[in-house]
Amino acid sequence: MQVDFQILKEKVLEMLSLHSNPIFAYHSVSHTIDVLSTSEKIAAEEGVTDPHQLLLLKLAALYHDTGFLVIYKGHEEESCQIAIKDLIGTNLSAKDIEIICATIMATKIPQSPKDHLGEIICDADLDYLGRDDFEMISNNLRKEYFTLGMVQTEAEWIQLQIKFIERHNYFTKTSREKRSFKKLKHLEQLKNQAVSTTNSRL
Repeated sequence: MQVDFQILKEKVLEMLSLHSNPIFAYHSVSHTIDVLSTSEKIAAEEGVTDPHQLLLLKLAALYHDTGFLVIYKGHEEESCQIAIKDLIGTNLSAKDIEIICATIMATKIPQSPKDHLGEIICDADLDYLGRDDFEMISNNLRKEYFTLGMVQTEAEWIQLQIKFIERHNYFTKTSREKRSFKKLKHLEQLKNQAVSTTNSRL
């Protein structure tokens, strides 16, 4: 069976829209759409033009968070299983499916891309760290973490963000050039917030 990306895209996005846990304010269908679109943009900037490579990248981006339908921690492995179930029996080879799964697994924190496709999806997944909509998207993650009890206080949340951004690096030349400066500005703002939060408690 020939892979029809558009049909799979409609299927997966509908599945995420209907069945994602509503408390996942960040890990939502909107995030998947963003990562898919951003992956394509970074790939174009990085000179990835081979249609087959682009298809594998887009499939990885499409499925990378489907595992949240099953489990929160360790969702990447579940995402791979969902992708395998949908893609086995298509004209994709076993090697192709292996590459898609490896690309999905690269997004697991701490990110560990092993090739160019992995670097692209990792940068797309955290592209917002260096964008103008950082505050809005970060606030969605904040809501998710508070609802799930992963953080208890505002100060704890701010420190978590600071540590995460300090440890994060973009992998592609495109993302380093386009996102690093603004990411550091966001980090500086968070550090100022941390000081304000500490002072307000004194």
